[in-house]
Formats: sequence, C-alpha cells, structure tokens
Amino acid sequence: MQLPKVIAQSLEKLEFITPTPIQAKSIPIALEGKDVLGSAQTGTGKTAAFGIPLAVYLIDNPQNTALVVTPTRELAEQVIDMLTKILNRACRSVLLIGGTPIERQIKRLKDKPRLIVGTPGRINDHIKRGTLKLGQTGFLVLDETDRMLDMGFSIQIDDIVKHMPEKRQTMLFSATLPDNIMKIAKKYMTDPQRVAVGNSNAAAAKIKQEIRNVTSDEKYPMLLNELSSTNGLVLVFVKTKIGAKKLALKLVKDKISADAIHGDLHYQKRQKVMLRFKESKCQVLVATDVAARGLDIPNIEHVVNFDLPQCPEDYIHRIGRTGRAGSEGTSLCFVTSADKKQWAVIERLMNPDGKKVAFSGSNAKKERGFSANRRKQSSPQSKFRGKNTFKDRQKAKTEDKQRTKPEDRQRVRTEDNKKTPMRSKLKSKFASKSKKNTNFSFKKKTKAFAKIS
Repeated sequence: MQLPKVIAQSLEKLEFITPTPIQAKSIPIALEGKDVLGSAQTGTGKTAAFGIPLAVYLIDNPQNTALVVTPTRELAEQVIDMLTKILNRACRSVLLIGGTPIERQIKRLKDKPRLIVGTPGRINDHIKRGTLKLGQTGFLVLDETDRMLDMGFSIQIDDIVKHMPEKRQTMLFSATLPDNIMKIAKKYMTDPQRVAVGNSNAAAAKIKQEIRNVTSDEKYPMLLNELSSTNGLVLVFVKTKIGAKKLALKLVKDKISADAIHGDLHYQKRQKVMLRFKESKCQVLVATDVAARGLDIPNIEHVVNFDLPQCPEDYIHRIGRTGRAGSEGTSLCFVTSADKKQWAVIERLMNPDGKKVAFSGSNAKKERGFSANRRKQSSPQSKFRGKNTFKDRQKAKTEDKQRTKPEDRQRVRTEDNKKTPMRSKLKSKFASKSKKNTNFSFKKKTKAFAKIS
C-alpha cells in the first residue's frame, strides 16, 4: 500500500505497524476513491480506517477540503486529535463543536482550514451564518451515524449534505448498522462497498461480561463492594444527568475518588474532568450515554452498567469503552426485575440467532434468584410473591390448603381465635350490632309496606 511520505512517517511515529481487520479491508477500497460503508466492533480502529484515506485525499487534492461529522463533542475532539497526528500538521484544521466560543471558530475558519471536524448542530450554525462553505468539500465522513440518528440529527445531516458537491467520496462508519443506517447509505452514497468485520452487535472477544440480578436497593452496596476490590479505572454508566451527579457525590462521601460527566457540564469543566480521569487522578467516572461514543482511554479496565441504557445499541458502545485495541477488560451489568424486558431486547440484539449469550454470573441466578435467601426468612405471604393475577393467588391458596391436613387447619383456627386481639373483638361486636339494626329496619319497612297495600 503506497502512501505519501508525510503520512508514512507519521504512521511510523504512531507505531501503526499492523493494521486491524477493519483497517486492512477498508483502507485499500477507500484509496481507490470508492464509497465505504463500514461496521465493526467498538474499539477496533475505525478512526484510522477512515483517517488514513482522508489524509491521503487532502494531500493529493490541495484545493479541496474534508469534513468529518460526529455525534458528540468528545468524539469530535478524539477524531481531530488522531487526524492531525496522521497528517503531521500538513494542513490547517478546525474543530466545530458546541460549548466553546463561536467567535474563535469563526476566526479559525477565516484561515481557510482544509480539515473540518464537528457536530451537526454547530456545523449547521456556521453554514447558516455563512462562515462555513462546503462547495469544495469532496470528502465526507459520517462517524457513529446510528448514534446521530438516535439523537435526532437526521434533518441536520440532510442540511449539511445539501451544501456539498454531488460528486464526492463518502465514508460511513459505525459500530452498528440497523435498517435506518442502510437507508441513509442509499441516500448519501454512490455504490458503497460494504466492509464488515465480525458481528457489529457483539462485544469484543476479550471483554469479560457479568450480569447480576439485583434489587434497586442492592445496586449501590454492590457497586461499593466491587470498587473496593479493584485498583484500575472504572467507568460507571447511569440513565440521567441527575443520577450521575447524585451517584458521584455519594461515592465521594464514601471516600472514593469519583467525578461525573454529562450534557449539562460546560465545555471547560468537561475537559478538566476528562483530563483528571485520563491521568488516573480520579478512579471512578460516572457518565451518561453522552460519553459512551466519545471516550477512548486505553487504561479503562472496568465498565459498570449501574442502569441499563434506554437504547439497546448503547449497551455495546458502553462496554466497548474497555477492552480497547485488543486489550482485556471487564463489564458488570446490574439488572433489576423492572429491567427484564429491556435486557431481553439487548440479548436479542447481541445474538439474533436466539442462543443465550454467555455471561459469567448469569446462570447462577434466575429471574428472582437474587432474593432467594431472603424469601426463606420472610413472612408466610412471600409464597404469593410473583403471582401477578388474582387467579394465580387463589390457586396458590388452594394448593396450600390441599397440602395441609384438615385437623391441622382446625387447630390453627382455634389457636387464632384464642389469640384474637381486642381490636378484632370490638370490630366483630360492632359488625353484629349493625347486622341486627339492618334486620330491624328491613322488618319495619316490610310492615309499613303491608299497611299501605
């Protein structure tokens, strides 16, 4: 594979010696100028798979520009960092993301950068202002397109593509390729070459996954127990921004070095949090799914799904934050009884053939297995737990009576009568009085009716 000298030297510095499977398959096709629709597991080197052909295009076409669109700020920063290293500063670049002063970006755009990386919202802002022109942009990359569609960016992507030349090279890369992505590919791409490595809906082979059936109250104590037995960096995923803040504060109160990252944080604050985590000054990072697609920290050893993701595909991206570039990692997932349906959807996504996905710890506990020991010590009513309908409960009571001898039931009733509390006696006394009054009034009404007739 012949590459320009500048790129070959930069790849040597970056120690890019052996390409990953997705890189080996997609780069030669892209260098021929063809559109590429690529899918592979998270952490397999997709950024370099489109980054190297993009760098070659910019060097071979000095009058043209290239655009990379990503769903999140973190991913955009990660991509531009990698691409500037591959290009070895051979051309100017600009990062167009929210949370940073737009005036600085306008100033950078006046210098006519040839590499543009950004998020859909901010790219569209500059197009509307007239500060970004895409008439000479002949290379387009849509990275993590499934996530962009999940976040509602389809209209904004349309607006961006409308301002680009029809004759261009497009590369679409994602960890998953659902049906809506295939529609996008037909719309924006010309005879795309499909490149797939492994099962895009499966986790990397070296990620050890564990599922634990728990109650909501058991989650936090179990998390503390896990954190006490590990020294590596831990990424904990939760559903909401408020949940991320609360969990991080709770961990800090329990003397665990923790921080939170979510959409409400200002750009500078997010940068500080990420830097602390990368430098291992903070052991635990609590995150929402905003971070699932943008984190590329090689030394994350453990991922914990404190809450299940709302979008099933996000589970794959979450656990893909560990086990990067062939390294080993572990993933722990807490599943409550309320999460059963969502977990079933995730399992079907990861294994559409219907076979059970092997998870360590999943076979030991069934649907309600986490509370099996507690039920033995609980009240007699615990035998009716899990009986969802009235008929189920009645059936359980009937079966219980059949297992008990008649003489035992009579003895229990006699003992219960002896132990009847004062409140129950008073209740029965008032009940008998009301019954007498009802009979009396009924007789009185009957006599009155007879006189009238």
